[in-house]
Amino acid sequence: MSNLQNEIGSLSAAEKFELLDILWESLEGDAQSLTEAQRTELDYRTARYERKPSEVIPWEQVRTGLLRKQ
Repeated sequence: MSNLQNEIGSLSAAEKFELLDILWESLEGDAQSLTEAQRTELDYRTARYERKPSEVIPWEQVRTGLLRKQ
């Protein structure tokens, strides 16, 4: 396990939530650097999910499938 993962693992639940909030806010700033094509794709995917959420494949399932291919 990496040093960062060890440090995160030693945090309390409240500290992890605070870290998550800080990370999320930093990602919101990065969203401004998206190209128009990327924004269009994200809008498309969001709308598709909102129309039929049951068709979304959970990340865990995608990850498992990717790891099997390695």
